[in-house]
Amino acid sequence: MSWIEEFLGMKYTDLNQFLLRIGTNVIAAIVIVIAGFWLAKMISKGLVRVLRKSNTDEGLITFSTSFISLVLKILVVVTAITQLGIEMTSFVAILGAAGLAIGMAFSGTLSNFAGGIMILVLKPFKVGDTVLIQTQKGVVKEIQIFNTYIYTADNKVIILPNGPVANGNIINFTKEGKRRNDWTITLEYGQDFDLIRETIQKILLEDKRIIKEKGTFVGITSLTASGMEILIWAWSKTSDCNAVQHDINEVIYKEFSNSNIHFPASQN
Repeated sequence: MSWIEEFLGMKYTDLNQFLLRIGTNVIAAIVIVIAGFWLAKMISKGLVRVLRKSNTDEGLITFSTSFISLVLKILVVVTAITQLGIEMTSFVAILGAAGLAIGMAFSGTLSNFAGGIMILVLKPFKVGDTVLIQTQKGVVKEIQIFNTYIYTADNKVIILPNGPVANGNIINFTKEGKRRNDWTITLEYGQDFDLIRETIQKILLEDKRIIKEKGTFVGITSLTASGMEILIWAWSKTSDCNAVQHDINEVIYKEFSNSNIHFPASQN
């Protein structure tokens, strides 16, 4: 073995020890990767079960578990590389510099990514909610990492970046289980307001979708040149809100016609 010692510049026994140490480290690194990836998978599955038992939003479940799984796998790989004896300080420095450069180049994209995290964690809305965001109203169909997809009533698809969405004003029409319906109607002067109020209250009380416990209101809000403006409000389930709004309009029109209650004549 003298030629090996001459070629490598080290004794044969030292070479055996070196190879044994390298082999042991490689085997240990492989074991760390296999066991670590398996453990990360088990932790992710356990987290999914726990979150689903707590009725957590499905979008948050998939996002959080995939993110945690990725972080755990990165930690496993870093541990395995360290086990091989590779110095991680310079590697981390290079990775940090690359991350900074990429971050500066994709600052808008990272802002949208952060916005997506805020939406999933804080849950100002969820899939299926009707919302008004940046003057756009519709039903939320998808909450992706960088964008939120909203479908309008006429089936248009509006794609909004998550950064501005998370930092802007959001009106969620369906987050609460009950909504108040408001109507404002204008009637001619000189009519019996008590009759008008009784007629409207009767209409509201006869509609089974109106939540009677929340109360109703009928009152004159202002007196204008066109006539007296009457405000009406009543509560219903959020799911019934639009139907109640339109149906009560129709019933009021018909009942007023039968009760000889007049709307102002159009003025040209």
